[in-house]
Amino acid sequence: MILYLDASALVKRYVAEPGTAEVFAVIAHADSVSTGLICRAEVAAAFAKAVCTCALPHSDALECLQAFRRDWSSLVRLQLTEQVVVRADTLTWDYGLRGYDAVHLASALVWQDVTGEPVTLVTFDKPLWEAAKQTGLTAYPPDLPALLAAWKAGLYDRTPSVNSAPQIHE
Repeated sequence: MILYLDASALVKRYVAEPGTAEVFAVIAHADSVSTGLICRAEVAAAFAKAVCTCALPHSDALECLQAFRRDWSSLVRLQLTEQVVVRADTLTWDYGLRGYDAVHLASALVWQDVTGEPVTLVTFDKPLWEAAKQTGLTAYPPDLPALLAAWKAGLYDRTPSVNSAPQIHE
């Protein structure tokens, strides 16, 4: 299975929060794990925001960021090309996506075109998840709306902590 992780999924690799178990489960069965180059800035920004909003102590967020930076080279990193941006332009309009979400979707679609293999887009962003399904990608988790409803209902612990799970391997 070829995975493409957006920032909402990749952050869960480093911070224990709702969705972390799902991310580890899908990575454990993957042949390769990819993301777009833009994800590096998005993940770093998510850790910085967690500090600013007091969701994570500075030391924990820094530990997450350092672990992410160490693992970066183990990911297949997809380039942000003119082809990807042009496709993202169309996807924003067709599916009402935010800019970076459209870039992630376009990257995953181009990756699927290049490999000739099905790509599974892992995201916890509902509009991106729905657009992935509509464009022919496999969207993971399989029932994101149910997961989001369960989290909203408080059926999962929301207290984030540093995740000490094993590293990503291709």
